[in-house]
Order: sequence, then structure tokens, then C-alpha cells
Amino acid sequence: MTNTVTARPPAPATNGPAATASRSPAARAARRKELLHWIAVHSLGIAAALFFVLPFVFILLTSLMDDQQALTSALWPRSWNWDNYSKVWQAPGFLTWWRNTLLYAGLGTLLTVLSSVPVAYALAKFRFRGRRIAMMLVVSAMMLPPQVVIVPMYLFWAKQMHLTGTLWPLIIPMAFGDAFSIFLLRQFLLTIPDEYLDAAKVDGCGDLRTLVRIVIPLAKPGIAAVALFQFFYCWNDYFGPQIYASDNPAAWTLSYGLESFKDNHHTNWNLTMAATLLVMAPVIAVFFFAQKAFIEGVTLTGVKG
Repeated sequence: MTNTVTARPPAPATNGPAATASRSPAARAARRKELLHWIAVHSLGIAAALFFVLPFVFILLTSLMDDQQALTSALWPRSWNWDNYSKVWQAPGFLTWWRNTLLYAGLGTLLTVLSSVPVAYALAKFRFRGRRIAMMLVVSAMMLPPQVVIVPMYLFWAKQMHLTGTLWPLIIPMAFGDAFSIFLLRQFLLTIPDEYLDAAKVDGCGDLRTLVRIVIPLAKPGIAAVALFQFFYCWNDYFGPQIYASDNPAAWTLSYGLESFKDNHHTNWNLTMAATLLVMAPVIAVFFFAQKAFIEGVTLTGVKG
């Protein structure tokens, strides 16, 4: 028996000149389009980065100049005067402003987080009569400018509590919650599945233990975002210290004291820039090291009702 072998026709060449000629223009056009897209995106990114970075570079370079060169057409320091920072640090009152600002920002952030988390947890996970009204009050408080209530609040702290000239009228109210922090945390807590809470209650956890053992560990990104928002607000607050502590230099913060420093050194722009950089440095450092948690907390905050 003879096996018949049928010869198959050769497969068409895929790498021949004809195929290369037919495919090259489209491939080159695609590569060119991809390259132009890459250049455009990165050019916009570099331009945006320079837009935000160049003011800080200008402040840094000016802070290292001498008195005669500051704010002249020469943008590069002729001599690097690092002792400008020591002069600012040793200026009268600067360390006091630092201590007051750390107290205000640190204690205010802690009190805001401790008071806002339970309220946000109740608004997000509890079902009770008047829940929507309570949420509407929180949103309404967010829309109320502080200037509207500053006169009665000042009279209360001055006439009833006798705490003007200190930062306590700004710190104590934070122990009763902050509308924006409650709203942001409530929106974040809505993203936590109710099944986790139900499982904890089945295991015998009460509401407080469920909050501490289950909700807070899951809500760390949202809590971190709220804490950073509050820290930045307290650190940069100028209006509050001006109202309550302006008559007592021992209670000034960095934001308010920097204005006095600028008035006393209005001709020494190198020292003013050095003081400005020292005031901004902690905020920049905190955001740099906590930006992952901050961005994650803001991104994961939903808009559920």
C-alpha cells in the first residue's frame, strides 16, 4: 500500500518587501502619533510643575541673598547667606509663634478627629428619626461663613469666658466637631460595607467597640485626609488669631506673627523670604510624607446619599 503525500502550497511570505511596504506607512504613522502624544502630555506636565515650583525656587534663592541683591534683576545669589535662617530663628517672638502654632494645629487636629468620627459614624451607619435633618444641619453649617457669627462668638468668649488674648477660643470649639470633617468622614464611611459591622455585632461587639475595632481601622485613609485638612487649616489660619489673640503677642501664631515680622523687616526681603519658607516648610513636609494617605482618603470618599 502506497501512502500518497500531497504537497501543500507554501505559505505567503509575511516579511517580504511587499508586506513591509504595505505596513510601514501605517506603523510609522502610529508611532509618530504615539510620540507626539507622549511629548504633548509630558510638556504639559513639565509646564504645570514649573508653574507650581518656580515660586518656591524664587523664595529659596531670595532668602539666600544679601540685603543689597534681594528683589533686584539678579536672580542667582552672589553669595549664599545661610545665616539668614538663623537670624530669622533668633528673631524676637519667632520661637513663641512656632510653639503656639504647633499647639493650635496639633491639639485642634486631635480634637477635631476625636469629635467628628463618632458623629460621622452615627450619620453613616445608624438609622434614626431626624437623620436627614441632622445631615442637612451639618451641610448648612458648612455653608455658613465664620464672619457671620464672629461678633456673638467674640462677645461670648470675651464677656462670659474671659479667654480673649489666647488661642483657646479657637481650640475649644473643635472638641464639638467640625462640619466639613463630619461630612467628609460620613461620605467615606458610607463606602464601608455594612456586612463588616453586622458580623462584628454578631460576635458580640457593641456600637462603641465596633467603631474602635472595625470602623476606625478601615477608615484610616479618610481620617488621615480629615486630619491633614484640619492641620493645614489651623497652621495657615490668620483670621482666628487676628480676632482673638491680636492684643497679646505671646499668643500669636506663625501666620499672624509673619505679618508683624514683614512690617519690621520690610526692607530686608531676604529675611522675609527666609521666614516665609520656614513657615511653609512643615506643611510641605507633612504633605510630602502623608500624600499617599491624603490622596487615597479623598479619592475613596464617595458621594452616596
